[in-house]
Amino acid sequence: MILLSIDINLIKTLSEAFGPSGFEDDVRRIVTEELSRMGIPYEVDGVGNIIARKIEDEDKPTIILDAHIDEVGFLITHIDKNGFLRFEIIGGIDERILPSQRIIIRGNKGFIRGIIGAKAPHLLRREEREKTIPYRSLFIDIGAASQEEALEMGIEEGAPATFDTKFTRQGNRILGKAFDDRLGTYLIIEILRTADKVPINIIGVFSTQEEVGLRGAKVVAYKLKADYALALESTAAADTPGTPEHETSTCLGKGPAITIADRATISSPSLVRKLVEIAKANNIPYQFKGRMVGGTDAAMYRYSAWGIPSTTISIPARYIHSSLAVADISDIENALRLIAKFMESVSRA
Repeated sequence: MILLSIDINLIKTLSEAFGPSGFEDDVRRIVTEELSRMGIPYEVDGVGNIIARKIEDEDKPTIILDAHIDEVGFLITHIDKNGFLRFEIIGGIDERILPSQRIIIRGNKGFIRGIIGAKAPHLLRREEREKTIPYRSLFIDIGAASQEEALEMGIEEGAPATFDTKFTRQGNRILGKAFDDRLGTYLIIEILRTADKVPINIIGVFSTQEEVGLRGAKVVAYKLKADYALALESTAAADTPGTPEHETSTCLGKGPAITIADRATISSPSLVRKLVEIAKANNIPYQFKGRMVGGTDAAMYRYSAWGIPSTTISIPARYIHSSLAVADISDIENALRLIAKFMESVSRA
């Protein structure tokens, strides 16, 4: 029996944690502290992946649950003489949303906050007003008056940064940054916490650098053998005004999204069918990811040395890869229910 509960405080902590791709230390600390409290053994490999194991019976099936702990962000590449910072983008961020965003930078003396600035609107030519501003024409203003002052504040070239966003709950909806993929990270922690007395072996993988090419999972997938692999993700919901119904991909509140195919892989058809059958038999709402876009760590397990049957189960969220996403708590609850029932089914096979 798997008992389900939603720990909003843990989701908040994960969402607000600093962790651009390649700089996931804070998120890794939160996850390993949770694993230690639960008494679940884990290892951290050379690229920062956390591999946790909850082994109930060596003769029973093994399932890999994967979620990446990194988020999109920025890398400071230049400090000019007036103290303004230039940057590169880490992962996929829509340039249209960048001007005026609040940014938090990890400097060598701690965190520094700033804002993404651009040429003043009243100085723009007409043709400039009608175009998206390329990110290389933008800068980050930390309030420094000179390069020397910026350096004294602890900013240096190569410093990582991400959006500076506080988590909020409003009714049954949650708002915050990095839901891709801190919601998947939360799902694995909750499953490891509550999956007692289910005779199935769980390997929880908290992978790194997914947003820049599934890199962490690429390393770990060749070390692990399992009967199934599920990438637990957050995916784009476009159920907003102006989006045609056939292009919404997923909708908030309609259950977790199962991926049939994306740009990186075609999911195991038998595994997808099994998840759908379980959802229908247990009255668990679900939906399919409606667009073949993006790619997840499921591809790495699907095409590893073992060819593990894999797919992705995602929490729909509006505005992912931006400074603030919106998700529905019921989708998190139903994702936990679906994964729990799947594990129970596999354990009886």
